[in-house]
Amino acid sequence: MEQLTGEDPAHIGPYRLIARLGAGGMGLVYLGRSDVGRTVAVKVVQAEHAQHPEFRKRFAREVAAARRVGGAWTADVLDADTEAAVPWVATQYIPGPDLTTVVAQDFGPLPERSVTTLANRLALALRAVHEAGLIHRDLKPSNVLVTVDGPRVIDFGIARAMDSLAGDSLHTRTGMLIGSPGFMSPEQVRGLELTPASDVFCLGALLVYAATGRLLFGATETGLNAHLFRIAEEEPDLTGVPDELVELVRACLEKDPAERPTPQEVADRTAAERSGEWLPGAVLAQLGRRAAHLLDYSPTPPAGRPAVPDPRDRFAQQVPPQPAYTPTAPAYSGAGRARAR
Repeated sequence: MEQLTGEDPAHIGPYRLIARLGAGGMGLVYLGRSDVGRTVAVKVVQAEHAQHPEFRKRFAREVAAARRVGGAWTADVLDADTEAAVPWVATQYIPGPDLTTVVAQDFGPLPERSVTTLANRLALALRAVHEAGLIHRDLKPSNVLVTVDGPRVIDFGIARAMDSLAGDSLHTRTGMLIGSPGFMSPEQVRGLELTPASDVFCLGALLVYAATGRLLFGATETGLNAHLFRIAEEEPDLTGVPDELVELVRACLEKDPAERPTPQEVADRTAAERSGEWLPGAVLAQLGRRAAHLLDYSPTPPAGRPAVPDPRDRFAQQVPPQPAYTPTAPAYSGAGRARAR
């Protein structure tokens, strides 16, 4: 989370902006708050993308479909303006770090119990996305937020709008790769038509990362083309994946999309009831510290911009002060209690 700069707007639609949450190929993401105090994540499309009519058309269609996605393991799409000069979409704010932060910075590879729960919840999230007629297309650790209750999938379906910016390659007209190296399916690498099975391959790659802390087909320092070739042609290295999960992960990573399990089948194979927390204690403690930081976060307005009062303060002011406590005599005196006996 970063402070706003002088170049950031104070409001987007009905939402007062509080901080920057991040940036990506699509645009900037802000932490916002509605006039009734609801906290949301507001994603704003880059102005250069908004200039393309086909992008706008697909973005509007994908946002409309994303608003139909249900289920407990996705971030709800709450609001959008796809006709604005700079289109935006607001989603439920999930107060947790992404999986990359947990694995690469805070903790390291997750234990078998956590990875199994992750597989189950993400499969259920993909089922909900697919039932809405969407394909995620960019399932990766940074699009999975980690909370005490379980993971949440974000940015589902939005990546399809980027297809309208592409020519005859994997790259957009602006040079941005469609998809994320290390978390792309073989058919995505080859530029073929995608089906929901593409998301299942990406789920398998994500589970390898969660269990081992490494990219499925190695780092990309050897060159992007060599990396994409390995995804399309080489067999995955599943060293370090827990024995109980290795066959399921291997099935998700089949080169032939028709050979992969469906999200429902993945969910069924990982649905065993487990008591206790799904994450190690150290991760839960870190989540608690992050939540406390968010509660204490006090945005500093950019230079030259007056501070905007928090609308939640209005409600605090409307509650009348409580009178000072004054002790009263007990309802029953000692004599009364004696008579009752």
